[in-house]
Amino acid sequence: MGAILSIKNLSIAFGENEVIHNISYQLRKNEILGIVGESGSGKSVSSLAILGLLPKKISKITNGSIFYRNNDLTQLSNKTFQKIRGHKIAMIFQEPMSSLNPSMTCGKQVEEILLQHTNSSKNQVTEETISLFEKVKLPDPKRVFKSYPHEISGGQKQRVMIAMAVACKPDILIADEPTTALDVTVQNDIITLLKELQIKTKMSIIFITHDLALISEIANRVLVMYKGNIVEQGRVETIFKNPEHNYTKALINSRPSLDTRLKTLPTIQDFLDDSISTEIITTEQRKTNHEKLYSKPPLLEVINVEKEYITKSGWFKKPQHFKAVNNVSFKLYEGETLGLVGESGCGKSTLGNAILQLDKATAGSILYNGIDITKLSKTETRRLRKDIQIIFQDPYSSLNPRIPVGEAIMEPMKVHNLYTSDKERKEKVIDILNRVGLSEDYFTRYSHEFSGGQRQRIGIARTIALQPKLIVCDESVSALDISVQAQVLNLLNELKKDFGFTYIFISHDLAVVKYMSDQLLVMNQGKIEELDDADTIYNAPKKDYTKKLIHAIPKGL
Repeated sequence: MGAILSIKNLSIAFGENEVIHNISYQLRKNEILGIVGESGSGKSVSSLAILGLLPKKISKITNGSIFYRNNDLTQLSNKTFQKIRGHKIAMIFQEPMSSLNPSMTCGKQVEEILLQHTNSSKNQVTEETISLFEKVKLPDPKRVFKSYPHEISGGQKQRVMIAMAVACKPDILIADEPTTALDVTVQNDIITLLKELQIKTKMSIIFITHDLALISEIANRVLVMYKGNIVEQGRVETIFKNPEHNYTKALINSRPSLDTRLKTLPTIQDFLDDSISTEIITTEQRKTNHEKLYSKPPLLEVINVEKEYITKSGWFKKPQHFKAVNNVSFKLYEGETLGLVGESGCGKSTLGNAILQLDKATAGSILYNGIDITKLSKTETRRLRKDIQIIFQDPYSSLNPRIPVGEAIMEPMKVHNLYTSDKERKEKVIDILNRVGLSEDYFTRYSHEFSGGQRQRIGIARTIALQPKLIVCDESVSALDISVQAQVLNLLNELKKDFGFTYIFISHDLAVVKYMSDQLLVMNQGKIEELDDADTIYNAPKKDYTKKLIHAIPKGL
């Protein structure tokens, strides 16, 4: 089948630094091509080059060509490019919230594209937009048409972005990590939708992600990128069943297996060094550990907790009551990891915030070491902060960009009067930095100088600086590359063993939660759907909702 897009010997540099090294590949008509690799591998940069969207002043194409239907895109003027961009070649970006205009309704934003690239009348464009919203399976298309982006969910925003991208029936659609921030069930829906649209419209799709298992669900062919090079390309089945490059093998195996529980997850470096540990935690070892864990009294007891919000939607309308957490009870034991899983909006983060006393429960009690922490005074709650800590999802926004990371880690030590002097605190911080796999010279650097994985390690260092007893990990690995995710999960398990931490591990990624957890708590619409041993729930889910979550996990081939 003929190629609709040909990239030949493409090299891209930022200043003097070459980031894409002489890559070549083809996109065929009517196919889905997966591009897989981690942050910094060059997958997004090379795709922005196709659309002429590289930042002008700081980057340039130093070699090669990008041919679309016999036109070399690298030679086009900006004016000519505008006729192609969005019309013949369209793109869906990773983060729909920042790609949609917050001051325009969703309908208006799609209409704008159609008015720019077609000769249709205003009425025809409105009809076409509502029809597009139906095609991308948006619930109540007319309501979404009039809604602003902040009034709809993440999955719905992504569908609006897809409607916008396919509005002009493009030949090529570039989807750059379009499901990374979405729930596993929503991700499944978006993948199915893109496949259906591709079959109907015969367009060619480039699907970019760091998740190889996800690629196996959607693509015909795949190319694997590593440090600006294509290290392997071929049919999806071939790459999955017989990967040749160690990096590809690492990407396939760094994700926690759903069948066996390895003691430590293999990282990219382990594969590149050929030093993989295959030691597993047996069912017997797990059982013995659980008997020991659950023989002691609970560290935390959540009893009939509720969190209600009251919303007012107008001057004369009655206030509406919404229960984000509805009558939740469970026990957490010292040294245990309790997995808390469910889709966005199920109440898992709200429950985490109630336990942390960041957003007080409306009803019920939370006993920590036998004391009801919902009844503590401000001073007592402040003392409790040392014992119960959180690792946030986004380490960048939880670190102060104006102070060096060493000081950021020392700050809570000072607040809680830990250690006698700054000299002693600094020694402790350097020790903690080493423990989380960072070196002493990072002490004086600022947060913007680090990668996502390194920032997450700094966030963890800041949390453990107070030697807490209980740590709430709120989606703390969901934004990380698969191999970095493996490193951070290994680190959390290591720290738990060394310091005796107890974790509440909140995530929408069931594969990760199953790997990390002793018990698993499945939440749905503010209530507990299922609570049992993590392996029991995965192997024999009782509720349809849990079955749906498990079924939606990308399994690979």
